[in-house]
Amino acid sequence: MFDRFDAGENAVLVHVDFSDEQNKEDLQELQLLVSSAGVNQCAVVTASRNSPQAKYFVGSGKAEEIAQTVKSLSADVVIFNHGLSPSQERNLEALVKCRVLDRTSLILDIFAQRARTHEGKLQVELAQLRHISTRLIRGWTHLERQKGGIGLRGPGETQLETDRRLLRGRIKAILKRLEKVQKQREQGRRSRKRAEIPTVSLVGYTNAGKSTLFNTVTDAGVYAADQLFATLDPTLRKVELAEVGAAILADTVGFIRHLPHDLVAAFKATLQETQEANLLLHVVDYSDAQYLENIDQVNEVLNEIGADEVPQLIVCNKIDRLEDIEPRIDRDQEGRPSRVWVSAQKGEGIDLLKKALTECLRKSMVNHTLSIPPEEGKLRGILYDLDCIVEERYDGSGSWIVTINMLSADWNRIDKKLEYRLSSFLVNNVNCD
Repeated sequence: MFDRFDAGENAVLVHVDFSDEQNKEDLQELQLLVSSAGVNQCAVVTASRNSPQAKYFVGSGKAEEIAQTVKSLSADVVIFNHGLSPSQERNLEALVKCRVLDRTSLILDIFAQRARTHEGKLQVELAQLRHISTRLIRGWTHLERQKGGIGLRGPGETQLETDRRLLRGRIKAILKRLEKVQKQREQGRRSRKRAEIPTVSLVGYTNAGKSTLFNTVTDAGVYAADQLFATLDPTLRKVELAEVGAAILADTVGFIRHLPHDLVAAFKATLQETQEANLLLHVVDYSDAQYLENIDQVNEVLNEIGADEVPQLIVCNKIDRLEDIEPRIDRDQEGRPSRVWVSAQKGEGIDLLKKALTECLRKSMVNHTLSIPPEEGKLRGILYDLDCIVEERYDGSGSWIVTINMLSADWNRIDKKLEYRLSSFLVNNVNCD
């Protein structure tokens, strides 16, 4: 579809320091992205500007410097730490005589490498096609040629129109497939809601340690590495919590500043797990000097996908890299957990995290003492399966006297299943929150 230079493994990085905070990017983050993509960094060209230049994004003198750097180092690709327009990419490629990628294209390439599941591959392809569709506008000259000649006379479309039509058709087909995936996920969420199983979604800046924490809590064994976007495909696992029972923990893709809108739209089905969660575990790398900015960036994306109203528990991760920081739970003015300090890599503070999760997820609990006659052994078995029996003894008639502590939702569910009311077995009852 394109007459463009091939992108090799040796790259010249370009970083522009803008005075406008909104356009600012982090050079170190670009280097981490390049490393995650498996590309070798040959050189870094930096510049300072108040605003992007229309033709080359950078000034013409700096563009010539980039071209000379590419030539002297025999680089294969130039990677900008910013978003480029299609015309800027084309103009730069004509000048430097090699492939030019912007920040969005680099992130899409990493996502394409990381996708493992069928759903993940579809989502990445959708994002790539949406990104490519903007690159067809004012594209190369061959796109304007009409088909002609014997056996090639067609509907009179230009090549550009044909490519657009093929893109629209492919995007439509992918959206249909993803719609099926979304329906399957929705069925899973509905069944969990019917079973009163709470869902906890891990969110956070990329490389904050979400997958390592996920593995430590659930023993899932998902891929975790010290690189950006190590996780792409979401993973769900069940975890048992005291006084709550089963909960679903979801590991999701990491966020990044200026996350491409095409990616947000493409990963709608995956990110819906975050929207529908009962609680968000916001994992923060507190050893990163820019952790406050990263928190703001994650909250921006959560607001964009409509998950900003979901309650959050901040997990301050990687405390093993900090001095004089011990695992602990910070609480708000009402005594509820607000932050948990842990090291997912070392396994420090995980018990405190589970305790905080229990407190956050615990709804109204019921504390009852029941007198269960010998012929109702089935009910006693149900209570043991829920692991809610605190104490048990026998009375003179052979009945079981059991003290239970359980979720009110579990109490109501059992009450509906039985032919008679559970309240008929009550000796006394005390409700507590």
